[in-house]
Amino acid sequence: MAEVLVVVEATQAFGVKKVTLELLTAARELGEPSAVVLGGPGAAAAMTDKLAEYGARKIYAAEAEEINGYLVAPKAAVLAKLVQSVAPAAVLLASSQEGKEIAGRLAVKLGNGLLTDVVDLDASGVATQVVFADSIIVKSKVSKGIPLVTVRPNAVTPVPAPATPIREELTVELSEADKLAKVVDRVAEQKGARPELTEASIVVAGGRGVGDADSFKLVEELADLLGAAVGASRAAVDSGFYPHQFQVGQTGKTVSPQLYIALGISGAIQHLAGMQTSKTIITVNKDEEAPIFGLTDFGVVGDLFKVVPQAIEEIRRRKG
Repeated sequence: MAEVLVVVEATQAFGVKKVTLELLTAARELGEPSAVVLGGPGAAAAMTDKLAEYGARKIYAAEAEEINGYLVAPKAAVLAKLVQSVAPAAVLLASSQEGKEIAGRLAVKLGNGLLTDVVDLDASGVATQVVFADSIIVKSKVSKGIPLVTVRPNAVTPVPAPATPIREELTVELSEADKLAKVVDRVAEQKGARPELTEASIVVAGGRGVGDADSFKLVEELADLLGAAVGASRAAVDSGFYPHQFQVGQTGKTVSPQLYIALGISGAIQHLAGMQTSKTIITVNKDEEAPIFGLTDFGVVGDLFKVVPQAIEEIRRRKG
């Protein structure tokens, strides 16, 4: 079977991201998964066990200070050389901000077609995408080159398939064009107790209807009780209720949890684009005409400041 390259996403705080495990699971339907680690010295060693647990048959380690010292151009350059060398059956990346940029640069370098925000990919390379607030399902296929695909986080359920991977070192050789954007500083955000927004299986999000920044404590309280991540609509972020890094939507982060609870969110198309593939959606909004009810599985028309405290009390009672 041909190799399927999976570009690994990881953070220092969380390690290998869940979306990478989803990609490895999806890759097994297309061929033999090979994980590609693009990072600084020692990056691959810290990830090997987790990648092996989810079926990586080979680990390509591209480790160099230049990988982390510049923006994504070096990663795309190394990946392009690898693709040309091994001729994989497909290349899978996460539909994250970085994943999409690497994929776009890679497509240009290879003269290859590119599909983004894919939620399913079959063995023949036909991808499934959902567009226009989940109202249209699109089937598409790369018409030039190999399947080069970015997969939406939480679109695939990760399933372990233990393997003993072979490690192969990649030589990092960069041109001056790959070094035009240098990283001069990094600020690590403090890791909290809540799961990362794009990784969480439950998300509790607040919108303009929450009212103000202080009232977002109610959203946080429900999220903490459920072990969930906290999200916010663009309206809430623009109003200063919550930081931008928690924004869900077309100009924020795309989430697809098992459960999405929307509090005081009307459901502008921009917001729906970022959460429409959530498995179950619960909405609390006092406006029964709010567009988000069109996507909602369980809706409550009412004042969130009356409904949510009751829900919190009942959850606490049942948890004992």
